[in-house]
Amino acid sequence: MQATTPLTGLRRTARESAGGRSSAGSGESPACTRALRWLGALGLLGVFTSVLLVAAGAAGGPSQYVPARSGGWPSWLAGPFAGLGVGLSPDGFQALTLIMAASYLAVLLAVRTLPGRMLWVTIIAAHLALLIGPPLVSQDVFGYLDFARLGALHGMDPYTHVAAQAPTDPVYLFVGWPFQNSPYGPLFTLSSYAIAPLGLAGGLWALKTLAVATSLAAIALLSKAAGREALSADARTERPGDLRTALDRGRSARFTAAFVGLNPVLLELAVGGDHNDTLLLLALAAALLFTAGASPRFRAGAAALVAGIAVKVTAGLALPFLLLAPPTARERLRVVAAAALSLALVAVIGLIGFGSHAFGFAGAVSEQQQLVATHSLPAESARLVGLHGTPGWWRHCFIAGFVVVFIYALWRTLRGADWRVAAGWTTLALLLATAWLLPWYAIWPLPLAAVSGDRRLRAATLVFCAYALLIHLPLANGLLSPSHVTCHTRKDCVRGRGLHLGGHRVHLTRLEVSDDVTLDLRR
Repeated sequence: MQATTPLTGLRRTARESAGGRSSAGSGESPACTRALRWLGALGLLGVFTSVLLVAAGAAGGPSQYVPARSGGWPSWLAGPFAGLGVGLSPDGFQALTLIMAASYLAVLLAVRTLPGRMLWVTIIAAHLALLIGPPLVSQDVFGYLDFARLGALHGMDPYTHVAAQAPTDPVYLFVGWPFQNSPYGPLFTLSSYAIAPLGLAGGLWALKTLAVATSLAAIALLSKAAGREALSADARTERPGDLRTALDRGRSARFTAAFVGLNPVLLELAVGGDHNDTLLLLALAAALLFTAGASPRFRAGAAALVAGIAVKVTAGLALPFLLLAPPTARERLRVVAAAALSLALVAVIGLIGFGSHAFGFAGAVSEQQQLVATHSLPAESARLVGLHGTPGWWRHCFIAGFVVVFIYALWRTLRGADWRVAAGWTTLALLLATAWLLPWYAIWPLPLAAVSGDRRLRAATLVFCAYALLIHLPLANGLLSPSHVTCHTRKDCVRGRGLHLGGHRVHLTRLEVSDDVTLDLRR
C-alpha cells in the first residue's frame, strides 16, 4: 500500500472519507450508497423543516405549546416568527413531531454517507430556528429569570423565598411555579443574577442564547470525544493508523453529532424550552472528552462533573462511576481528591453567595421528588394495576429497583466495565424509577450512550426518548392515561382519586389533570 500509493493521496483520501464524501463500506454497491445518501439528505431536510414549522407555528399566536402565554403575548415572547402568521394546532404539533422523529431515524441510518458539513449546517440551523421562536412546552425559563430577579433586584434569597413573595415583579405573571424555591445549584443561581438588569425581554433572550450555545458546544465536544475514542480503539486493536483510522474516527464523530444534535427531545423540548439541562449536557460532554482516548484525564473529568452539580444536582449521578474508572487504586484516590477539592470550591462559592442557605437547593429538589408526573412509569403502572393514585409504597418499590441497579453498576465498574456504559444504564434506571419525570430529562443519558458506543444502551436511550416525545402528543391521551374516570363517592374525590370535570380527571389534592398532558396544572 505504501509502496504503490503516494502518501499525500492516501491522506487526502482519508480526509475525504472522514468528511463523508467516500464513506461507503467495501461491501456496499454504489447504488446502495447513493440510496442511503438520499435517505440521509431527506432526513436532514425533514428534521430542519419540522423544527422550523414548530417554532414558527408556536409564534403565530397564544397556544398550549407556549405555557408562558399566561402572562400575555408580547412581541418579545413570540419572537420574529410571529409575523409569518403560521398557526400550530394539536394535530399539527403531533404530525410535525412524528415527522421530526422519523427524519431523525433516517439520518441515523444513513449518517455514514453524509458529509460532515451538511450535518453540522442542519444542526446549527435547527438550533437557530428554535432560538428565535418562543419557549416551547414549559415555563421553566421564566423560573430561572424570576430566581435571578429575586436575588439581584429584590434582595431575596431564592433558596428561602419564592416568586409569590414578589408578586409586583413583571416576571411573576409568566412564572409557572410561584411557590417553589430554586432547585438549582449555587453556580447557576449566582451566575443568573447577571441577567436580571437586562429586563424581561433581555433576560429571556440571554437565557435562550445560553441554551442554544451550550447545546451546540456540548455536541461539538461529544463529537470530538467519539472521534478520539475511535482512534484509541484502533490503537488497542493494532490496526493501521492511516486510512481505516481516519474512516472510523470520522464516522464515529458524525454519528455522535447526529445522535445527540438532531435528537427531537433535545431540539423540541430541551433547547426549544430553553432548559438549563443543556448546561448539564455540556458538563457531561466535557467530562467525556477529558476521559476519552488513550490518555484519559480523569481528574479533569471529575472537576467537570462537579461543575455540572453546581448547576443541577443530576450531574452527580455519573461522578461515582468516573471515580472508579481509573485502573489503579492510586489513581482513583487522586481522582477522588480532585473531586473533593472541586466540591469544596463549589461549597465556598455557595457560602459566599448564600451563607447558611447555600445548600437550600437540596430541599427544593427533595420537595420536587414528592410530586407525581402524570406519565411517569410509577404513575402509569399504578393506574395499570388499578391502584388509587400513586401510593408511597409503590414509588418506594421503584426507588429500590433503582438502588439495586446503581449498586450493581458500581460493582461492574469496579471490576473493569466501561464507566460510561454503567453510568448510562443507571441514568436510564433513575428516569424509569422517578415519579417526577419531565420529558426533557430524556437527554441525560444521550452523551453517555453516544460516546460509549454500546449499541444496547443507544437503543434503550432512543426508546426512552420516543416515550418522552409521546407523552406530549395527543396520542398519549388514549394510549397511556385512562380516558373515562369518575368519582364514585365524594370521599374518593377528597382523598385524591379525582373529579370527572369537563371530560378530564382532576386530582384535587395533587393539582393534576391525569388524562390530558397539555392541561397538567403542575407545569
